Amino acid sequence: MKSHRQEITLHTETRTAFVNLTPQVDAALRDSGIQEGLSLVNSMHISSSVFVNDDEPGLHQDFTHWLEGLAPHEPTRQWRHNDTGEDNADSHLKRQIMGREVVVAVTRGRLDLGTWEQIFYGEYDGRRRKRVLVKIIGE
Repeated sequence: MKSHRQEITLHTETRTAFVNLTPQVDAALRDSGIQEGLSLVNSMHISSSVFVNDDEPGLHQDFTHWLEGLAPHEPTRQWRHNDTGEDNADSHLKRQIMGREVVVAVTRGRLDLGTWEQIFYGEYDGRRRKRVLVKIIGE
């Protein structure tokens, strides 16, 4: 069995953002030479997520609205985590909802995604450098 590890570095200009990682994960898969196996994609930060869904701007706006309703950023004093001097408690909660990672099957050298499925990075406390791990294992 072979394995391939690659990091994707991101820096969003806004506090909340959704970035389609599918092209970068496809490139990592090509670099790996693996034809059959699994690809793990995970956020290496506790205030961001990785998930699979549709690449549709209205849906991304819906995610933002929905998440803000569940875990609003303001007022920051509502969250005990922020008592430490941070202001990002909401981003930790949003990450729990959206998930840390995805595992996608690799079949015949391609990501085995459904018709509209894409791999996304969700940022909830942006405006600084963050990393995503891509780990591909197989033959």
